[in-house]
Amino acid sequence: MKVIDAHCDALNRMMLRPDIDFHSSEHLDVTLERLVASGSAMQLFAVYLSATLHSPGFREVLQCIDYFYTKVLAHPQMRHIRYAGELAQAEAEGKIGAMLTLEGVDGLMGDELYLRTVFQLGVRCIGLTWNYANWAADGVKEPRQGGLTLKGRQFVKQCEELGIILDVSHLTERGFWELAELSPRPFIASHSNALDIAPDPRNLSRAQIEAIRDRDGRIGLTFIPWLVDTTRPAVMTDLLRHIDYVASLGGGHILGFGSDFDGLSRKTEGLEHAGCFPALAELLARHYDDDFVRGLLYENWRTFFERSLPVSVI
Repeated sequence: MKVIDAHCDALNRMMLRPDIDFHSSEHLDVTLERLVASGSAMQLFAVYLSATLHSPGFREVLQCIDYFYTKVLAHPQMRHIRYAGELAQAEAEGKIGAMLTLEGVDGLMGDELYLRTVFQLGVRCIGLTWNYANWAADGVKEPRQGGLTLKGRQFVKQCEELGIILDVSHLTERGFWELAELSPRPFIASHSNALDIAPDPRNLSRAQIEAIRDRDGRIGLTFIPWLVDTTRPAVMTDLLRHIDYVASLGGGHILGFGSDFDGLSRKTEGLEHAGCFPALAELLARHYDDDFVRGLLYENWRTFFERSLPVSVI
């Protein structure tokens, strides 16, 4: 079994607790030991600047990226994934891929130089905002429910030119459709579920799911319990309803997982940390055929990144 997880906040945990050891820590959901135990092929690590930080800016973005290099990539089992073909190389070497993403562009401060800098440092997926408004866009909890700003529209074009994958998780629905109109390339929702199954504004409507399907993007079903079930404490089997719903729309091939481990105040029962993926795989195997399960856990994300990551010029 191989696994690709499209979202975790382990770097933010390390920012808040610099003493945390990525190899094995009771304070992290995603650790090296758990990635090895779960059969991880690649973990995506989000640069997310917590509101608990004082006036987070570009320095804090760099500090978070520095933790990625000094704490995560310092382990010889980990391999930095930046370009097409590198995941296959990592697997051939028996290593686990690690990709940098950016959750909210607040710290880039609308500066194209900062965007180019984080690209050079390895950021390959970017979500414009978190739950609230910033200089680029409104998040889903912003009362005015606006879309992209003028600078946000320019930013989308700049990401397109660099080959950065855009992520619509946390973006308002208006912002979603504006981004879809601006961007001809496939985009992702790294950690979102189906609105019709769990009616939380962070989840995706049927029309949004179909739009991602139609351009062959990807959706990472998340383990955030209130996005799995809004009526009661969520359990692992509740994810099956989201899988079945998206599959019923012809979107089975666009589904993967985006756990949001290390970003959760509460957990879905049975999915408390990265070491729980084998149990999830067993559940999926009881309900779906082998090819479909392999797609959910690994293959759908792998094929997407293989074609969507930039090609190295070196």
